[in-house]
Amino acid sequence: MTSLDTANAQIFVLEDDPDIARLICSSLTEYGFRCEHASTGRQLLERARRSAPDLCIVDLGLPDMDGMQVVRELQDGSPCAVLILTGRNDVTDRVLGLELGADDYIVKPFEPRELVARVRSILRRYQRAAPVETLTQQRNIAHFAGWRFDRGRHALTAPDGREIHLSAAETGLLVTMLERPNRILSREQLLGERDIDPFDRSIDVRVSRLRRKLDDDPHDPKLIKTVYGAGYLFSAQVEWA
Repeated sequence: MTSLDTANAQIFVLEDDPDIARLICSSLTEYGFRCEHASTGRQLLERARRSAPDLCIVDLGLPDMDGMQVVRELQDGSPCAVLILTGRNDVTDRVLGLELGADDYIVKPFEPRELVARVRSILRRYQRAAPVETLTQQRNIAHFAGWRFDRGRHALTAPDGREIHLSAAETGLLVTMLERPNRILSREQLLGERDIDPFDRSIDVRVSRLRRKLDDDPHDPKLIKTVYGAGYLFSAQVEWA
């Protein structure tokens, strides 16, 4: 995808209930998305290795493995956007899914139009985080506080030379901050959405995860500062090359 038009995006749907799978796929294809269905975790992971999708919709209750393991292996293999769609309504599952790199978490039963809206929102967020071409070059490498980030490879290199893997969700969040350093960014800006549930703390989970990757002490953060009641601020001089 190269523009903010998310139509024709490739979406893999992991769902072992054939009726629910048909509902998901028909809802998405109606809006121009291309869908592939897998009924087991191994089947989806094998397909994702052959052809990376733009987004995966993952159920957690599967016949061959736990959906959380699927999310983990997707992020470790070829990172892509992930939306968890499940009957599990436990806060622990929601937090764990976001910690593993999922971009959103929807509980069944679901409204198909809301699912389509969430998918579009995630894809728009990723498109904004994609490398931007200029007339002469691509500005893919960012340097800040001794760190080096290559957004083309989702690769973060620590000051001591360690290479740290980022999920697609972490990459999108970091790029948004690196492109707007030393500015307060609201949760809406960081999520790429106009309106979010004021009780939705998913962005806080993602920020916490990114802080750990950046060795940023959560009790006294130097890079990603919390501005209470307003959002977050990335406190560093950033140079792009």
